[in-house]
Amino acid sequence: MTIDSLLKTIGNLLNGPRAKSHGNFVDLHERVAELWTPVLKNGPVTADKVALCMALLKVARDEVGEFNEDDCIDGAAYMALWALLVAHRNKTSD
Repeated sequence: MTIDSLLKTIGNLLNGPRAKSHGNFVDLHERVAELWTPVLKNGPVTADKVALCMALLKVARDEVGEFNEDDCIDGAAYMALWALLVAHRNKTSD
């Protein structure tokens, strides 16, 4: 892959179907920032916070873009991972 082909692929993704399904990239990233701020301002970023934030990304995509069943499935999977990672962290910290 060349830089030109990579940039063309990225441009097609950002201006194509994902732009429609995920919404305007500025609006999306601003909403993600709003959702992540309370989670990330309280201490270091941990694995469970990453999973929680990824679930919130899926929420933001739904709010800013169009409904996409994959975002619901991915969001549910990230929420399950969040619960498992919190349980793991709590188990290892005992």
